[in-house]
Amino acid sequence: MLLNGIKKKSRLLSDRMCFIWVCIFSALTAVPLLAILGEVFVRGCTQFSWDFITDPTPTALKAMMAMRAGEAIPGGIANGIVGSLIMLGMAAVVAVPVGILCGVYLAENGKTRFAVIVSYLSDLLQGTPSVIIGMITYVWVVVPMRGYSAIAGSVALFIMMLPLIIRSTEETMKILPSSLKEAGLALGGNNARVMLKVQLPAAFGGIFTGVLLAVSRVVGETAPLIFTALGCSMVRWDIDKPIAAVPLLIWEFFNDPNLQELIWGASLFLLMFVLCLNITAKYLAKKWK
Repeated sequence: MLLNGIKKKSRLLSDRMCFIWVCIFSALTAVPLLAILGEVFVRGCTQFSWDFITDPTPTALKAMMAMRAGEAIPGGIANGIVGSLIMLGMAAVVAVPVGILCGVYLAENGKTRFAVIVSYLSDLLQGTPSVIIGMITYVWVVVPMRGYSAIAGSVALFIMMLPLIIRSTEETMKILPSSLKEAGLALGGNNARVMLKVQLPAAFGGIFTGVLLAVSRVVGETAPLIFTALGCSMVRWDIDKPIAAVPLLIWEFFNDPNLQELIWGASLFLLMFVLCLNITAKYLAKKWK
């Protein structure tokens, strides 16, 4: 009995020590994130305003004159917001249907040789560095079009979004109960009708969550857009010409000493945008689970 009591106390002590260590290391992993968020928020909230969102990027001369006069730098990131939304929208219009169809095919025919090859290539594409995707898109799109454009930038974002949507769709379709498909087939529906009317609506939450996470993954990419969209100092709606994006503006602000103060406001907007997308994805995943 005494020996059993000692062993029980030893196990309880080990369990408590493991719990304490897990809590400590979990807190340590949160420290860098909280430090980054705090630094960006403290520095960026002083610049963040309605004019900062609705005004285009100022020139270096205007910024320098404002700094010499001791005034706030005029202008904002409206051109980057418009450019980012245009390229994300164009990329999503193509990537979402293609990714969903490919993910459905892999979920339904995962054991075929063709499906195995497609799944492997999707994983390989997901691990490809973004700068390489930008270089390839430059060769495929920018050179034939003889100029940088929003089209080229959206192609680069499309390539990056596609494997994420494929994988999220495939995994969501795999966890659906087989009884859904069997019930639809038993009622006389063919495979295509059951897929469109039963399985895809049931998997809508997981698929839409994957789409939002794919958008939040690529919205902050800079390297591919340097090779494809290049950037622009004014609000532009033409998709066949160079266009700005928020990540590109952050890079340009960093390289211009007169505009470096605007980095924090642009970074805060980008973080808030990604945070909203992730919160929305978590909410939908919980609601549609």
